[in-house]
Amino acid sequence: KFVYAELPATERMAVVQVLPLTQTSYIIRKDIKSFNFSDIEINEEDATAAARLDDLARRSRNGELLHDLWQRAVTATPQPPITELDDIFISVKTTKNYHDTRLALIIKTWFQLARDQTWFFTDTDDAYYQEKTKGHLINTNCSQGHFQEALCCKMSAELDVFLASGKKWFCHFDDDNYVNVPRLVKLLDEYSPSVDWYLGKPSIFSPLEIHLDSYPTTTHKNKTASEKISFWFATGGAGFCLSRALTMKMLPIAGGGKFISIGRKIRFPDDVTMGFIIEHLLKVPLRIVENFHSHLEPMEHIRPDTFPDQVSFSYAHMRNQWNVVKVDGFDLAKDPKRFYSLHCKLFPYFSFCPPR
Repeated sequence: KFVYAELPATERMAVVQVLPLTQTSYIIRKDIKSFNFSDIEINEEDATAAARLDDLARRSRNGELLHDLWQRAVTATPQPPITELDDIFISVKTTKNYHDTRLALIIKTWFQLARDQTWFFTDTDDAYYQEKTKGHLINTNCSQGHFQEALCCKMSAELDVFLASGKKWFCHFDDDNYVNVPRLVKLLDEYSPSVDWYLGKPSIFSPLEIHLDSYPTTTHKNKTASEKISFWFATGGAGFCLSRALTMKMLPIAGGGKFISIGRKIRFPDDVTMGFIIEHLLKVPLRIVENFHSHLEPMEHIRPDTFPDQVSFSYAHMRNQWNVVKVDGFDLAKDPKRFYSLHCKLFPYFSFCPPR
């Protein structure tokens, strides 16, 4: 028993609770119609409180209170679902020639933070790295090499495996990316996987314009006209993420190997093909996230104090110079790509990190 009149105003309606179950369904936790109002003691000196309680009982008897609470429930704005690491499917595109260099570096560093969620898509069988990744190396049987057909073939495999996984988020990275796993989870937790999201970062300063020979002319049936279109695309070298809702819309267009056919038709690599499908065909805009980084950017411009805020990093060796993050740590001869040093700055508890 409790004295209703002594409760704070915000708690006087606490005889019932409305709890969200999903984004669209709610349940009234207490059956108001069967609530025994005689169990509530009334302060006789507080006539206002007694009147309120009488009104509460009356509204309960005729169903008005239940209706009012239900209306509040169905019009409330649900909180976005919480994203956890296991909700994310992380795919890394690689090739046989990079297993002993790029793949080995990833396995020793950030892969250890997401071993169950990360899958490597390659073009050959490799028993050694199959064991190192605990069975997370997938031979796509795509051609080796860095050309349009091979790239789209692997991306198609990545997309199809994700669709079959049931995960909420599909995040693609290249084998020269360092992924800050906790920051990735935090980023995706800001968005709902049930909404169409295309998250990434372009490597160009304006939308890509292309011409498509796509439709017959009205005067000559055997000739086609050129259609000029423009769209943004997230560069694969920085990584990008797609929500489950968006990929389900892609399924009839690009699933089951159709991604390869689209790439062949527009004659562009995998990341451009992805942008074409999402921005042009599905009309879903790219949400630019500056925290993704590719080797096309000067890595030294990323300040060390902002490292924990970044989602991905990269590296490149061009014109006899390394494009790498500027971070203290291991000797340049031992860590030219700076991934070990970066990893130890973010996660110093790893056994190979020097004492601080």
